[in-house]
Amino acid sequence: MGPDLVLDNANIITIDAARPRAGSIAIRGSRIVGVGDIGAFNDTSATVIDLAGRTVTPGFNDAHNHMGGYGASINEVALHPTVVSSVEEIVAAIGDRAETTPEGVWVIGTGYDDNKLAERRHPTRYELDAVSPDNPVILNHTSGHFCVVNTAAMRLARVGEVAVPEGGVVALGDDGLPTGLLEEQAQTLARGLLHPRSIADMVQNLGAASDRYLAEGITSCQEAGVGGILGTREPLELAAYQEARRTGRLRVRVTLMPAVETLHSTDHHEDDDEPFVLDLGLHSGFGDEWLKFGPVKIFADGSLIGRTAAMFEDFEGEPGNNGYFQMNEATLHNLILKAHRSGWQVATHAIGDRAVSSVLDAYEKAQQAYPRVDTRHRIEHCGMCKEADVARIAALGVVPVPQGRFIGEIGDGMARAIGNRRGDCYRQRSFLDAGVVVPGSSDRPVVNGNPLLGIHDLVNQRTGDGMSFNPHEALTAEEAIEAFTLSSAYAAFDEADKGSLEVGKLADLVVLDRDPTTIDPTEIGETQVLATMVGGVFEFDQLGLV
Repeated sequence: MGPDLVLDNANIITIDAARPRAGSIAIRGSRIVGVGDIGAFNDTSATVIDLAGRTVTPGFNDAHNHMGGYGASINEVALHPTVVSSVEEIVAAIGDRAETTPEGVWVIGTGYDDNKLAERRHPTRYELDAVSPDNPVILNHTSGHFCVVNTAAMRLARVGEVAVPEGGVVALGDDGLPTGLLEEQAQTLARGLLHPRSIADMVQNLGAASDRYLAEGITSCQEAGVGGILGTREPLELAAYQEARRTGRLRVRVTLMPAVETLHSTDHHEDDDEPFVLDLGLHSGFGDEWLKFGPVKIFADGSLIGRTAAMFEDFEGEPGNNGYFQMNEATLHNLILKAHRSGWQVATHAIGDRAVSSVLDAYEKAQQAYPRVDTRHRIEHCGMCKEADVARIAALGVVPVPQGRFIGEIGDGMARAIGNRRGDCYRQRSFLDAGVVVPGSSDRPVVNGNPLLGIHDLVNQRTGDGMSFNPHEALTAEEAIEAFTLSSAYAAFDEADKGSLEVGKLADLVVLDRDPTTIDPTEIGETQVLATMVGGVFEFDQLGLV
């Protein structure tokens, strides 16, 4: 059947090796039915839109983000480095919000980075007490691996009274008392008091995030931990996604990664392997082109800028601190084995090189015990990776999921943490040269999730302070675009439907104001999204195309 819509006179970057560039694309319903030269489809009865030479790429796919958390953060006190630059400014911003917040209601700040504050430290509960003695306060670190609470929040969380969860630390001051800083799993004590959210609130957050994503050209994303991570327990989060989709508020395609804590063993026939599943045996792959289950998400360790990632060597300037696992390695390996055996694709958060190596050991053992074809197990972040483990990743068919944007936004803090080991940090070119597929992702809201900024950093490899980070790991602009399109689709087993502009694939695409592959690479981050199409419909349109 012929097309009902033709986009013509365009500069189309198809990400299709057989036809890298095209001038016209034909669409029927939600699918692409033709890709050709300029004017190739104008003899049809279809509506024809002249794009006047503008650049078109496949829709961007963020392979690791936190959509619900980002949507919630929009209404929280913004403490990002672009907004505040000192502890004093953080305290002032919290004080301003506390003045207009009813007594006893939580005040939530988000996005602070101690590495970028003038004092190079975390705020303390005492400083927060001075401006909010009656309202509980929680400050969420940009990494997601720390939070700071005031005394009112500590009382509610019973910090100092209840046991600290395994894989977490309650920081103590010189006086032996809690400073208000909670690391890793210890955040559960305070964050758990703010969850679960109502379905209505979660739907609102997903809607707000969807609107932002479409304006940035994101047509698909992969949600790294539904059901709750690091203290954010949400047992009805899937219901919220379903409601958001039903009511039209979820406007981008989402692959859901259930947190491993949501899985459980269940009764089964003696002929079946022991299942480790969601209820009724659900596992990776269930769903449709809008909403489906992807890998199960497991945490192995912490962060680089927080100096809690599990490393082989100590962090720079901190003898004796080489990070830690969020559970003992035997437990971690057992969870991976159970999930693998039960048919799950597994996505394990591992940032330190010691954690990455341990996770690879677990994947290898699981595959030896229960062989499966094309598992595409993932290592989320894969922040520090020894050269020998690059080869292991390739041999095992593992998909590393690094965040190029980390380099531009938090790269200076990472560099200070690891010193002369920067060559092992956030590899991209090394993986490609080894034959490994490398998707593009942001970990939003940890950093600004605009994919064009991520593409910029994959190419330019420069930190916010202008330091050259790992120039030998730089990608070309074409490779960086492919990372955020076809490679991200591959990471979720979606490459047959998404990621390139080919006949039969979903009509998910982006119209840009310039061609990122031909301009000065230092200007890629200035590229603007003019229109975003999802399933043949322009969901974001600055040009008045329809």
